[in-house]
Amino acid sequence: MKVEQIYTGCLAHAAYYIESNGEAAIIDPLREVQPYIKRAKLDDAKVKYIFETHFHADFVSGHLDLKKKTGAQIVFGPTAKPSYDALIAEDGQIFEIGDYKIKVIHTPGHTMESTTYLLIDENGKEHGIVTGDTLFIGDVGRPDLAQKIASDLTQEKLAGYLFDSLRNKIMTLPDNIIVYPAHGAGSACGKNMSKETTDTLGHQKEVNYALRADMTKEEFIAELLDGLAEPPAYFPQNVMMNIKGYESFDNVMTKSQKPLSPKAFEAAANETEAIVLDVRHQKEFVKGHIPRSIFIGIDGGFAPWVGALIADVSQPILLVAPEGREEEVITRLSRVGFDNVIGYLEGGFNSWKDTGMEYDTMASISTEEFEKQYPENKDVVFDVRKDGEFKSEHIVDAKHTALDNINSHLDKFPENKPFYVHCAGGYRSVIAASILKSRGIHNLINVEGGYGAIKKTSIPRTDYVCPSTL
Repeated sequence: MKVEQIYTGCLAHAAYYIESNGEAAIIDPLREVQPYIKRAKLDDAKVKYIFETHFHADFVSGHLDLKKKTGAQIVFGPTAKPSYDALIAEDGQIFEIGDYKIKVIHTPGHTMESTTYLLIDENGKEHGIVTGDTLFIGDVGRPDLAQKIASDLTQEKLAGYLFDSLRNKIMTLPDNIIVYPAHGAGSACGKNMSKETTDTLGHQKEVNYALRADMTKEEFIAELLDGLAEPPAYFPQNVMMNIKGYESFDNVMTKSQKPLSPKAFEAAANETEAIVLDVRHQKEFVKGHIPRSIFIGIDGGFAPWVGALIADVSQPILLVAPEGREEEVITRLSRVGFDNVIGYLEGGFNSWKDTGMEYDTMASISTEEFEKQYPENKDVVFDVRKDGEFKSEHIVDAKHTALDNINSHLDKFPENKPFYVHCAGGYRSVIAASILKSRGIHNLINVEGGYGAIKKTSIPRTDYVCPSTL
């Protein structure tokens, strides 16, 4: 059976292309749809259906543009209520793609409309399930997102629905079928997904904590909700864009690719409420950047960090990008709903600097230098890694303020004395430092190389001790 997973690493997202006998289906497409159209053309196939597993929170789906460009029918599972024309399938309904069949299995829990699609090959054999955010490899979807949209739902109630969907709908299927999830490791739609992006259902029954045969519903709910971090601020906004519709990707790209001279860029920054977003490498940002600009590097976990740290997807944005990568940056912003890029700095940061415009730098030291300074400054070391990373191990006496929540904890940083900021490898610490500097906190020192390099020094560290062993 021809099933191709089209994986996008920066979002840890998987879309699926299915083709048989000149007909194709796309499941959970990203915002830019031309790659799917191009793929179908290679098979001389017509895209017949666009299946959505649910209203996505972590990205804006490309279903509306794909329908406009191909004439394909959008299909959602039961209970979905989009604001545009779509086929709302019934539980158990069968769709035909050439010689294949796709069966709708309503699996509420992650969201109420969440649906799994059972793939049946030309011989009538059940081949696999496209599970969306219902079942991941090593994990299941978080049950707290839909409650942001529907006030009558609680995460406990949704977790209960998910337990029933898994036991009554998914786990009854043959062990040898392949699980095709919507996300892999790094996605915020689950807690602990595997780096693998497919597996057999039988193996998942053996290794996935949420599929334990002896687990009660109460135990499932408790384990699923334990340690669930607050979802990124942009998630509910993306859900609403996927429900209500959005501006065409082509229009977004046309209006956003607007080169601005340094003077025009400065004027736009002064005359609007735009954020200046610098997406170069952190080492370049440290050496020089536009004052009050925010750093989120394009070569890191770019789009999810933009969504986590810029609260409103309608926020105007001015870009400072490596020359030739402006279109890529705008595309990746649009995937998570940030459509209001009002221009980019023509010629990149070098043009700003060469014109004689004012620029700022960031204090940054090697771990070797940090090792020398640590004994007299151990009370002003700030670790901005995630909670789990910090609990696992950290510098003795380090203070913890996760990057995800830094905007809410600015008062924790010293106002009148230098302090140090580090993460795991040097990417997130520069993001954190840029945010602090944009808020007028300049007495910071970035530690290059982060905790990975710190571990190679003599700086004392502490390991996490499980409470059960105390």
